[in-house]
Amino acid sequence: MRDALRDPANQVSPRARSLWFAEAVIVTVLLVGGLVLLSMWMTGWEFLPQWLLDRTWVASLVIGLVLVPFVLAEPVVRFAVHRWELAADVVYARSGWLSRKWVFVPVSRIQTVDKAQGWLERFFGLATVEIRTASYAGSSTIKGLDYEVAARLAEELSRRAQELRDDAT
Repeated sequence: MRDALRDPANQVSPRARSLWFAEAVIVTVLLVGGLVLLSMWMTGWEFLPQWLLDRTWVASLVIGLVLVPFVLAEPVVRFAVHRWELAADVVYARSGWLSRKWVFVPVSRIQTVDKAQGWLERFFGLATVEIRTASYAGSSTIKGLDYEVAARLAEELSRRAQELRDDAT
């Protein structure tokens, strides 16, 4: 029997819950708002049955009600799942909410490390660390970090990767 995969040591910032909630609300408002606009536009569609034209608002209401549990649950679940750890020779991260993703990035394979901060992340004082390797999988990200933590992590990863590259030549 195999041992269970242990959790990475560090949680993301508690403010990440607010970020993820805000993102979910924005997406829901845009989706439901788009459906409302579509239903208003559909009133002139004479090829549709009258009973459907009289109830075009129902789709917006149903979609909005279906999305409410997701909007409320996503930040809580993502915060419980998202974790990261920097060991001596590997970066270990877990993310997801409907599905889980475990990522192990050997420090020796790191080519670049970037710190990213979108406008909503900046509002909440958060940042994302992007780790790029030559792997076919592309880059790995650790989202929801305090800006200062992300800056220190990016600097430490860059330093360690440079040291390992210098040792390899």
